[in-house]
Amino acid sequence: MELIPAIDLKDGRCVRLYQGDFAQTTVYGDDPAAMALRWVGQGAQRLHVVDLDGARDGRPTNHAAIRAIVRAVAIPVQLGGGLRREDDVRAALDLGVARVILGTAAVEQSALVARLVAEFGEQVIVGVDARDGLVATAGWTATAPVLATVLVQQMAALGVRRVIYTDISRDGTLTEPNFAALTELIHPAGPAIIASGGIAQLEHLRRLAALGAEGAIIGKALYDGKFDLTAALLDCGF
Repeated sequence: MELIPAIDLKDGRCVRLYQGDFAQTTVYGDDPAAMALRWVGQGAQRLHVVDLDGARDGRPTNHAAIRAIVRAVAIPVQLGGGLRREDDVRAALDLGVARVILGTAAVEQSALVARLVAEFGEQVIVGVDARDGLVATAGWTATAPVLATVLVQQMAALGVRRVIYTDISRDGTLTEPNFAALTELIHPAGPAIIASGGIAQLEHLRRLAALGAEGAIIGKALYDGKFDLTAALLDCGF
C-alpha cells in the first residue's frame, strides 16, 4: 500500500481543515515547496496536493504554489481542486502533474470524465468525498443526491481505474477511517481505492492495507506529529 502525504493549499499556504470546514483552518506553513521536500525527505514516493480555493471556487487558484511543488520534487504529484474544465485538466498535466483528480465534475459532467479517461487513462482519478454516505461537491460546500457507492460504480463503468474515497466527517479529526464504508468499496472487480480521512495511528494503516486499499492519504497525523512518514514506512513495511 502506498502512503501519500497531503498538501492542502489555501491562499498559497499549507493548511488543514477540520471536517472540510473553511472556518476551521490550521496553517502549517507558508512555503508549499519546502513542505513537499520535507515529505520527500521522509521517504514519500508520491504527493497528494489539493487546491482548496479552487475546489470551493470552481477553478484552480493556487497556480504558483502548485508550480513550485512540481518543480521542487522528482516524485509524482497528484492534484485535485477545481478541475472541472478540460482546459484546466490539460493545463495541470502540462505543468507536470502526474495525476488529476476530478470530484465535482464526476457528479455533474460524466461525459467530460469519460472523454478525459479515454484520452489520459490512469492519469485521471475520481475523488469521491462523502458525508453520511452522500457525495459532497464544490469544495464540500454542497451535497449531491447520489450515494458514494453508486458514484463509484458509475465511474467504474466509464473506465475510471482509481478512486480516492474521503469520509468528510473523519477528515482532520484524527479518529479513524470509515472502515465500514471502505469495506463496501474495495473489491477485486472494482477500481483501486485510495483511502483518505481520519488516519491517526499506524494501526489504521495496517487495517487499510489488510482491507486491500491501494493507498492511504495522510494529512493531519503527519502535521501534528502523531507519527512520521519514515516510521510508518518502516513499521508497516510499505
